[in-house]
Amino acid sequence: MTSSLEIYSLETGESRVVLTTEDLIEAPNWDPSGNNLLVNGNGHLYRVDLADPSLVQVDTGFADKCNNDHGISPDGATIVISHNTAEGSAIYTLPAGGGTPTPITDKSPSYWHGWSPDGATLAYVAKRGEGHFDIYSIPVGGGEETRLTFGEGHCDGPDYSPDGEWIWYNCERTDRAQIWKMRADGTDHQQVFEDEFVNWFPHPSPDGKHVLFLAFPTGTEGHPRDKDVSLKLMDTDGGNIRTLLSFNGGQGTMNVPNWSPDGREFAFVRY
Repeated sequence: MTSSLEIYSLETGESRVVLTTEDLIEAPNWDPSGNNLLVNGNGHLYRVDLADPSLVQVDTGFADKCNNDHGISPDGATIVISHNTAEGSAIYTLPAGGGTPTPITDKSPSYWHGWSPDGATLAYVAKRGEGHFDIYSIPVGGGEETRLTFGEGHCDGPDYSPDGEWIWYNCERTDRAQIWKMRADGTDHQQVFEDEFVNWFPHPSPDGKHVLFLAFPTGTEGHPRDKDVSLKLMDTDGGNIRTLLSFNGGQGTMNVPNWSPDGREFAFVRY
């Protein structure tokens, strides 16, 4: 399997290849500087300089089992990672330049997905006890977690709106994953639209006008790799849904926030 890291331009409607590798890489984030991307592969994080693309490993200390739920703080100073421990995935932060991770969550499994625009709060998906995966938030420095969904079905992929007022996410409250949003405090849950596809990982654009999401074929369970998937864009009211690209992808294509800082492009991986 070849991983192709690509950038799609809303202006041209075309994607360009940044790099390809025979290694499995996943989940590109865009640095707030606009100059590089962050991906994971083989348990490590890698920075890709867009001016001279290559995989440059980031020092993550003892965290050598990083999964595809990672991101960069709004000010670009900090990286958040989800590292697989013996008890399950846990969330840590570290300096953007690399260093020793600081634990944020004390319960597992926990998988990071969103950073509030003010830099103060992390949103993540976690499973506690024997229930479903639900969405939680926690202060960026750690502390008490706040549960935002309550076992109505597998909920996942939380990402903040650019004004910080909403969290977008996907949830299986019906018989398949659909796109939802809620207030950042966990109130006012709203299903945005309904269709026959299995929809994951909604990411609001920086200008607040659009939401990008990943659509799996009808009947897909979870969010596996090696599927015929589509990247779709919609207005924030759920209207004007259009398919931008269709290709082989899925898990790893865009699990985490992937818009360019100016909102004109986004990064993704096809396989």
